[in-house]
Amino acid sequence: MSGTQVGLVVSVFIACTVEAVEALTIVLAVGTTRSWRSAMSGVGAALLALAAVTAALGPALTALPIDVLRAVIGGLLLVFGLQWLRKAILRAGGLKPLHDEQAAYARESQAAQGAGAVGEGLDGYAFFVAFKGSFLEGLEVVFIALTFGSNQHDVPLAAAAAAAAVLVVSAIGALLRAPLARVPENAMKFAVGVMLTSFGTFWGGEGVHAHWPGGDAALLAIVPAVLLFALGLVALLRRTAAAAPSPASDAVASA
Repeated sequence: MSGTQVGLVVSVFIACTVEAVEALTIVLAVGTTRSWRSAMSGVGAALLALAAVTAALGPALTALPIDVLRAVIGGLLLVFGLQWLRKAILRAGGLKPLHDEQAAYARESQAAQGAGAVGEGLDGYAFFVAFKGSFLEGLEVVFIALTFGSNQHDVPLAAAAAAAAVLVVSAIGALLRAPLARVPENAMKFAVGVMLTSFGTFWGGEGVHAHWPGGDAALLAIVPAVLLFALGLVALLRRTAAAAPSPASDAVASA
């Protein structure tokens, strides 16, 4: 396996693991609180819908000319990557609460308990919540696998990495029957944001006929540059937050 293929597998696996953990938390909450049968039915329906989306998008992406494909994929990855990176920087900088799967599980469970009695047969609440969570998170998994795989002309390898991530998370969740709170999700989201932003910049540039020095080796400079810039913003935010007076100190001063 070449270095490019290793990078493809690692990037897709990490990104899809994050999405799978979030979907697992939702399914566990409604399954445990409401109905496992209905929750798993929702997951199954979401998988069928995702299969239809993949069948429609896959051939459409691969049919595009290579420059158009790189420009489109680069732009989409930049949109998603900057969104992920922005949230990760705010979390690391202390301006946004860290994502907590245990707290998310508790919120979903509380909402499920307050949704009324569980009816006989298919429980509509468990079905639709599990369907929505699995479909939305799964849609990002499909997007990541298709975009990375199409640009590297190796969709099967990207799909295998995505499937492996989902299967590993699902297997661990089935064994533990609890949210994966110990997964370093915030650090993984930071890493995914850096990778998506870096690859989006590189592929988008190639799509508009930019010539990167060294070709693919330019990623060895782009990724660290994005990472250092993000870490610099985190340090700046932490310094700013530490220097800002707290509401309590303002109250004491005014008193």
